[in-house]
Order: sequence, then structure tokens, then C-alpha cells
Amino acid sequence: MLRADYRPGKLEGGPPAASYKPENDPQEMVDWYQKVVRMEVVADHPAATFLSNDLANHRIALLTVPGITPDEDRIHHDGLHHSAFEYSSFEGLNAVYLRLRDEDIVPLYCIDHGFTLSYYYADPDGNLVELQIDAFGDWKKSREWVAQELLRQQFMIGALVDPAKVADAYQQGLSFEEIHAKAGEGMFSPAQVPDLRFPAPPPDVPPLLRV
Repeated sequence: MLRADYRPGKLEGGPPAASYKPENDPQEMVDWYQKVVRMEVVADHPAATFLSNDLANHRIALLTVPGITPDEDRIHHDGLHHSAFEYSSFEGLNAVYLRLRDEDIVPLYCIDHGFTLSYYYADPDGNLVELQIDAFGDWKKSREWVAQELLRQQFMIGALVDPAKVADAYQQGLSFEEIHAKAGEGMFSPAQVPDLRFPAPPPDVPPLLRV
């Protein structure tokens, strides 16, 4: 997981990620990551573009590889589900949501997982990118909750939330702690269940996600 709002003096990000591209111009991907998580181009070559949003030499590498073709049925194939970028505060995550919404970039779906509030976007290649905050604001407490409480939850994955409703609640003066509690109770559910980008579970499996 990478830090999306890194500045000198804050915790640095996680390991780099690579995306293999067909033989076409990766500029659309570069533009998207520049807008969404403030990536900057560190080095650019017809075969590879290296981007970073902190002091690391790169956080994302876009590689143009001959013979690579898009996977049109990726949700039914195994592989990496998403990468994640963490913000240090709810205010930061909410501000980014509003900024991107103004640029017509909106999340596919959003989930309060209990231990994170997570907004899932799709980049131009269809890769899922999670923008999130730690709901506890403390990794030690969050880890303890996952280890001790997660499997006891009725909805282990969490609760779907509408980010516009969340933003409105915050604008009206609710604290993140209040928003987080109401989200877990389903108070910010979207009007329609979004495409979660994975196959539906069998009907006899108890629901893991509050919708």
C-alpha cells in the first residue's frame, strides 16, 4: 500500500507496482495517475514510464510490451485485485473525492470496511485503485481490530457507502467518527448496488457486505 499524500516528514509509501501495456501510447494512464494520486514522471521512454509521488525513484512503472493484449474478462480470472493508496486523514480523502468528482472521475464503489474507509476507482486500463484511510488513525489499533474483531462481524467485508452522502454529512458538521459509525449501520448506502467487479457469490452463501 502506498501513501497518497506523502510529504517529507511523513511515512513513505510501500513497494512499487508495475503495469504491462499493449503497444500503444500510455499517456492516458500517466495523465490519470497524475490527476488521481499526484504522480510525477521521473523517467520516460517509449518502452517504460516511471512515476512517483514521493521521494522514491518510482511507485508505478508503465511498461509497453509487444504482444500484450487486454484481458476482456479479467473479473473471472485470478490475479491482483487492486492496489491501494492511503491518506493520513478523512479530510484528505474527502477533499480528493470532491476534486476528482469535479473532473468527472468518480469511484466505482465505496466501502466502509470497519478498519478502513475505502474508495475504489478504475484506471483507464481497468485496474482497480483503492484510495483509503485507516478508520482508527493508528495502524497498531487497526491491526488489533482486524486480528480480534473482523471475523466476528455480521458483514465481514463491511458496508457500501455513497461518497456523496458521506461528503454531505461531513459538510453538515458530522465528525468522521460519527460518519464511520453511521456507515457501519448502513446509513449511507447507495441508491443502487454498484458493479463490484467480481462474480456474484452463490445464493446459499451468507452476505458478507451490507448493501
